Amino acid sequence: MPQSLKIEYIVVPDTDALAVRAAQHFVEVTEAAVAARGRARIAISGGSTPKAAFKLLADPAQPWRARMPWQKLELFWVDERCVPPDHPDSNYRMTREALLDQVPLAAVQVHRMEGELEPDVAAARYESFLRNAFRLEGAETPRFDLIALGMGPDGHTASLFPHTAALEEVGRLVVANHVQNKDAWRITLTWPVINQGASVFFLIGGTDKAQVLSEVFTGPRDTDRLPSQLISPASGILTLILDKASAALLPATDGSGRGVFEREE
Repeated sequence: MPQSLKIEYIVVPDTDALAVRAAQHFVEVTEAAVAARGRARIAISGGSTPKAAFKLLADPAQPWRARMPWQKLELFWVDERCVPPDHPDSNYRMTREALLDQVPLAAVQVHRMEGELEPDVAAARYESFLRNAFRLEGAETPRFDLIALGMGPDGHTASLFPHTAALEEVGRLVVANHVQNKDAWRITLTWPVINQGASVFFLIGGTDKAQVLSEVFTGPRDTDRLPSQLISPASGILTLILDKASAALLPATDGSGRGVFEREE
């Protein structure tokens, strides 16, 4: 019998509201993880949409900074560009400037991917770090409390790009992935690791995402062309936080801006 994935989505009016709803989600899931297990391990992605949410989390004028249990939080990365940490394209640099420099997170709580190293070395070092941090044995996979993802107009997520080698990797935790159409290397968690997250969500905004979002979640399965279709959490639930423009082609929400549907896996 085919298994199904429950897709729960929240639609807000615009990009400003998207950042607010994302900040709220970060705090709520972190609070729940700390209440249940005494700490929260979060893996984050880069991009302009999470950047806006990070700025809200760091803003003392907003409610989120005071609520976030910073001392119980460990921060990891979903993926990174193969550049030094001070490079303008670095996911780490974006997060440092928007969030880390403004909040009470100690250096030992922040675990970046070393994009300045040779790609395969950086991937191997991050995998080794994860195995030690999560005390993994054998083929065990880390289970993050929260994994935040974005989606590109080409259907990629993390640094899992269409028609790239990383899509075939099921044994490693972290891999170096060459993206031919960008002529660049990336470091990324593999999709089986992402799927073990206790809570996994996509944060997506913009008119340019509407068509691909609809194809990924309601269209036929074609994971080589649409790698985001590989994300099917073991929990059976995937959350989407969307603005109205990106959600234009999804089934209609209820009066509160929420929707749900199931996809056979």
